[in-house]
Amino acid sequence: MSTPNKVWLITGASRGFGALIARDALARGDSVVATARDPASVTAALGEHPKLLALRLDVRFEAQAVTVAQRALERFGRIDVLVNNAGYGLLGAVEEANADEVRNLFDTNVFGLLHVSRAVLPIMRQQGSGRVINLSSVGGYASYHGWGIYCASKFAVEALSESMALELAPLAIHITIVQPGFFRTDFLDAASLVETRSRIDDYDATVGAMRAFASDVNHKQPGDPEKLARAILTLADTAQPPLRLQLGSDTVERVRAKNHSVAAEMDSWLGLATSTDHDDVAERREAA
Repeated sequence: MSTPNKVWLITGASRGFGALIARDALARGDSVVATARDPASVTAALGEHPKLLALRLDVRFEAQAVTVAQRALERFGRIDVLVNNAGYGLLGAVEEANADEVRNLFDTNVFGLLHVSRAVLPIMRQQGSGRVINLSSVGGYASYHGWGIYCASKFAVEALSESMALELAPLAIHITIVQPGFFRTDFLDAASLVETRSRIDDYDATVGAMRAFASDVNHKQPGDPEKLARAILTLADTAQPPLRLQLGSDTVERVRAKNHSVAAEMDSWLGLATSTDHDDVAERREAA
């Protein structure tokens, strides 16, 4: 996997991270199956290219994912790297989000990732190798006010990916969770971000402040999407990739802060936490 000329399948490839990763992969000679709900938008973003296959894929529909995987196999003979990038954000308090808003988000961010993974993994198992790169978020590791539902979808991606990594390791298929921080993409634009229809005044100091922050920071985020795309190519070429890769100094700081907070809280409550063991277990622990 350390050589070029890989075959990529990238979801959500008409703009943002997906388009940039596809562009850079093509530029170095790789083949790319780039998907979006409208394949014409992929061609508009990337242009015509002999090693580009632009296909229609709404990740909410598993049958479409199966068709895409099979067409990729027919065209290029294998799939080396799957990038599960398709997704969007939902901004609002947990209480403000209605059932349809929550369901729609999970249909794309979680079930969509599952649909595509289930379509591609049989091909990777058959060929005896592969990389799956699942785009999570800094919010997939540490939640924020106003982002509870979105973060819950990314927490789900993290849990699924951890299990997949354990299950697929003996089969030479590597899984990496990528946790971007705030990058200067269109994520905070209306095209990628949905706000809850309901607004509750009692959340003005928390969620209201987050809405204002999101508006103010849009297109001023610290992360450079071009550098993220290059990092993903480096990751795909790494012989032993990590389970998690934090991208952006803001993600690194947030992850370190949460790790410290969890460790400190656990130490403070360690006595109560371990007091629930059976007596024989407690005796063995104390003897050790």
